Amino acid sequence: MAEGGVEPAQPPLRIVMPIHSFDPGGVERVGLNLASSWDRSGHQVTVVLGRDTGEGRAYAPRLNYWWRDSAVSTASFESIWLISALYRYLKNHDADVLFLAGNTYAIVGAAMRMLLGSACPPIAIKISNDLERRDMSAPMRALYGLWLKVQGALFDRFVAMAVPMLAEIREKTAAEASRVKVVADPSLTRERFDWLANLPVKPISPWRTRYVGVGRLVSQKNFALLIRAFADQAAAGDTLTIAGDGPDRAQLERLAQELGVGDRVLFPGHLTSTDALLSEADVFVLSSDYEGLPAVLIEAMAAGLPIVATDCSAAITYLLDGGRQGLLVRVGDRAGLADALRGIRSFAFEPERSRETAAHFTVENAADAYLAIMAELAVGHRPKLGEAIAKYRYFGVTGG
Repeated sequence: MAEGGVEPAQPPLRIVMPIHSFDPGGVERVGLNLASSWDRSGHQVTVVLGRDTGEGRAYAPRLNYWWRDSAVSTASFESIWLISALYRYLKNHDADVLFLAGNTYAIVGAAMRMLLGSACPPIAIKISNDLERRDMSAPMRALYGLWLKVQGALFDRFVAMAVPMLAEIREKTAAEASRVKVVADPSLTRERFDWLANLPVKPISPWRTRYVGVGRLVSQKNFALLIRAFADQAAAGDTLTIAGDGPDRAQLERLAQELGVGDRVLFPGHLTSTDALLSEADVFVLSSDYEGLPAVLIEAMAAGLPIVATDCSAAITYLLDGGRQGLLVRVGDRAGLADALRGIRSFAFEPERSRETAAHFTVENAADAYLAIMAELAVGHRPKLGEAIAKYRYFGVTGG
């Protein structure tokens, strides 16, 4: 019997997952949470690192990590270095499945398929971002569309994080329906969900509203739009906290100063946990140009917070029930976002309904569903695993 009382399938799956580093990122955090759950269930999980560094190193789960040392920093060519490390690992170690935790790692998986050929283990990829990419120019979108078709030819399974993403993945990758599944994204552990779901729901004060945004300070998140919209409508007592770090931090801080709200736009940096921030917030805001299904949105829903979000993916529109469980704004719409920040103060929504939705997105629900997908893939790669499929309930897996 494995730790936690979970009986593993016999024999255990040998799962390999590449990640760049322990730098903060939702894709990596969710991937490591899944890997930890599989490890506790008795499976052989190896995380191949590009580099053994990053702010999250101290609180990363205890797993089998493998990496190549380098005399110089590899951050500026991290994908190339990770490809090199993963290739070396797979050449010298057996694996049943290669799991890619998000779109970021598609290039790494494609390289393995090309370099290893038939020796490459089956590849499953979680689609972590919107595939429409309306932020791109028309020529770049066309090239990106071709890249998605290449992925459709190279990868064995695609996993959507919510039902609305299913049709988009099938269309963009041209993958057969049987190769595209849906597993609710494992954004939270059950323990963390329970803690957030027990936070009291507070009325929003019209004189002092505490807005919160969370994410890497990069152009995709469009925090510049959020700061401008906040400045356009903020009451004297309002504050905006943007938690996270990244290359755009200095630029965003200057923008807040230029708009006269520098003293009310707070940048606490990267937080190891956003729980305290969410417990004190009145409104959660997502201003991204594109997303998949950001874990922080699920966290905000679990906390029972009113939400303002850009319609930057089909999944977000689905989660907010087309605007009935939060205010939706067109991507890049400064005036619309300012109006929503003002309007959310009197918006009527059902926090318990948001929490019911968020409850589906737990690691515990998703872990077995992913194992079912990977066991099915591994049968052809290691025939003795055929008997293992019966051990898994296909809970939460749809598609095909």
